[in-house]
Amino acid sequence: MRKRIYTGRNIPNEDGVVVFLIGMRVNKWRAVHKWLPVFKAMPPMIKELYTTKDLGFLSMETFAGIRTTLMVQYWRSSEQLISYAHNEKHLNAWKNFNDKMRNNNAVGIYHETYLVPEGNCEGIYRNMPLFGLGQALGQKPVTNDMQSSRQRLKKAGNTAAP
Repeated sequence: MRKRIYTGRNIPNEDGVVVFLIGMRVNKWRAVHKWLPVFKAMPPMIKELYTTKDLGFLSMETFAGIRTTLMVQYWRSSEQLISYAHNEKHLNAWKNFNDKMRNNNAVGIYHETYLVPEGNCEGIYRNMPLFGLGQALGQKPVTNDMQSSRQRLKKAGNTAAP
């Protein structure tokens, strides 16, 4: 497999791309009846994101640790991410979580949102299947003028690149 890169110029709009981290943490393993419903609430939403292209969702990666899960999602815009937060499936899952979690700390949830302006990210992939930003926004082969991160960031349009 040839070395391929993602550059910030592939971002689908001039506002950049949104990187959204979301996940949960099991705080009390024995309280399965408390954390399992939280875990099971995510797959229907993920299915909806992959099957309804106009929501603004681009791609995601999932990671699971001993106690904590992490999803790294890529979105076209913060407006579309916020709109999805008000989507019926998400609102129902959020309401159910809050109803079940009152006075209960068996499971925690979190999310973080990062707005990445065009030209302010790059990635390199070698011997990898489509992954991360490269999967969400596309890849192209490395050329001689794009051998270093500095060169790739400058080529992507980041004027602050060292």
